[in-house]
Amino acid sequence: MNIDINTKMITLLGTPLSQSFAARMQNKAYESAGLNMCYFYTEIDNEHLGEVVNSLRYMNFAGCAVTKPNKVKVLEYLDELDPLCEKMGSSNTVVKTPEGKLVGYNTDGVGFYTSLTEEGGIKVNECVFFCFGGGGAGRAMCSILAYHGARKIYITDAYEECAISLVGDINEKFAPIAEFVPLGDFSKLAACDVVLNASGVGMGSTIGQSLLPKEYIKPSQFYFDACYNPAKTQFLLDAEEKGCRILNGLGMSLYQGAAQIELWTGQKAPVEVMRQELLKIVAESKA
Repeated sequence: MNIDINTKMITLLGTPLSQSFAARMQNKAYESAGLNMCYFYTEIDNEHLGEVVNSLRYMNFAGCAVTKPNKVKVLEYLDELDPLCEKMGSSNTVVKTPEGKLVGYNTDGVGFYTSLTEEGGIKVNECVFFCFGGGGAGRAMCSILAYHGARKIYITDAYEECAISLVGDINEKFAPIAEFVPLGDFSKLAACDVVLNASGVGMGSTIGQSLLPKEYIKPSQFYFDACYNPAKTQFLLDAEEKGCRILNGLGMSLYQGAAQIELWTGQKAPVEVMRQELLKIVAESKA
């Protein structure tokens, strides 16, 4: 990578970021597509997020990526929101326009839906969902499910106000299909076809942990975890042990990252190059 005065920068804003493969995948894509761009990490939480986001206006940035715990908070510092992003109430992608405006988008939903339907084979309009996590990732995932006609979505979170807010937004802005469930209440789980983990529990400092006791898992259910490092969280390991089909967030990361590149550059992303790089990273992490 040759960085010069014309290099357009992208930074990922969030914490923790030590488990992220995004920079390597994105930079490989830029190299393959002949783009003079560089993607790097900035570990930051809500406290100084506004200052960092505003600073992008005055430097050679094409925009930024946003992850936990900043996907909802970042909306406060943007000039405009894409209509779907506004309905979701969460942004993972910020584009700086030539005029210096910061515009929020959400590609998490697109990446999740593409992975769930193409790799997981899930027919969303035929399924009932249970989701752990009502923050940024959970918002995108549940909102896109509602947008595509999910039958029912139960949502729980350690921070009840997050889940309650998301339920209200889905019922008002998409369809009246969402219902809040207190964390630890698994009475609705047996009726669900697909169980989602968007809580972040199972990665970073919580590796080996799961919010779902094994005894509530049914072999007929499909389990998805937005995490991809580790490749199998305890949530997925427990489901696999019970005979469930499982899918991690690698495909979600791939497809949402490709959509980000297209927003930042206006060019089609080299998806297969990105896929091979992600698979290479995963293989190396297992070695």
